[in-house]
Amino acid sequence: MKATRLLHNLGQSIWLDNITRDLLNSGTLKRYIDDLSVTGLTSNPTIFDHAIKNSVSYDTAIAALLQSGKSGEELFFELALDDLTRAADQFRPVYDRTNGEDGWVSLEVSPLLAYDTASTLREAKDLSGRAGRPNLFIKIPGTKEGAPAIEEAIYAGIPVNVTLLFSREQYLAAAEAFLRGIERRIEAGLNPDVGSVASVFVSRWDGAVASKVPEALRNRLGIAVAMRTYQAYRNLLDSPRWQQAFNAGARPQRLLWASTGTKDPKASDILYVKALAAPFTVNTMPEATLKALAEHTELGSILPADGGDSEKVLAEFAKAGIDIDALAAQLQDEGAKSFVKSWDELMGVIESKSAAIQKAARVA
Repeated sequence: MKATRLLHNLGQSIWLDNITRDLLNSGTLKRYIDDLSVTGLTSNPTIFDHAIKNSVSYDTAIAALLQSGKSGEELFFELALDDLTRAADQFRPVYDRTNGEDGWVSLEVSPLLAYDTASTLREAKDLSGRAGRPNLFIKIPGTKEGAPAIEEAIYAGIPVNVTLLFSREQYLAAAEAFLRGIERRIEAGLNPDVGSVASVFVSRWDGAVASKVPEALRNRLGIAVAMRTYQAYRNLLDSPRWQQAFNAGARPQRLLWASTGTKDPKASDILYVKALAAPFTVNTMPEATLKALAEHTELGSILPADGGDSEKVLAEFAKAGIDIDALAAQLQDEGAKSFVKSWDELMGVIESKSAAIQKAARVA
């Protein structure tokens, strides 16, 4: 049996961390759903930058949007919403079958708003309303400024994928924002069943310290941080506060592993997938990692709920001079800046394609 099916049977959702119009038009996404147990999808500015830059599949739509007076960011969100609502419709049977637990797609607010609470919330409401799909998450960064927007979005009934989380502490802050929003809905007599996931980025930890630690510690930091975070997640699910909310009809915010593609060519191509196999979680993986997983026929042990040896491993990194808390803050800041860079490049691609299309139309 394919390891993709084994992971699904274990109770972990496999989501694809990619979206392109070619993926939709070719039937590849449907094949991944049918054959590789894919039950959801995530996107980000970098993914859309590559998708639009490396394909002519968007050109006709861009031409039509230009004709209607759209440009820049407004034009991009029209393209993204078209792709993601189509993907959401393909995942809708999964969403319906699992009573809304699975079958989600994700669209990110502009990364330029990562530190602007009010604008993040305003854009989240706008995009969610325009999508008109119950199984579309709005991605909001789990920065300090993002936390109030997460709470308000959940209170407003908008499903949220909290992104750019790197540490246990950042995850707990995101979970707190989610839970506050849910508790406010309960107090107001509103339905507390609002979907959410908390996305913890894993492999970037190892990339950040690869040249700073002994060989014996290579590719171990991301997994150790994830294990520590998983322990906090399980403890939170068992807490009276969460159980009170669940008893009132709330849906747990699931933990999602992101950035799970192996960067080190010497390591296993499914290093992070095998290490982080756990029920009631999500792993969103790049297309190459998904295909690699499908070539395997076994996984390994389930992630221990008690954190396993994570604290021991993290202590070894501390001895090697790695400040985990400082690095977590650095990675989140760098992640936000990376998405801004991709966003700027994406807007550049939209602008250059628009100009080329308009020029061709004038010549014709």
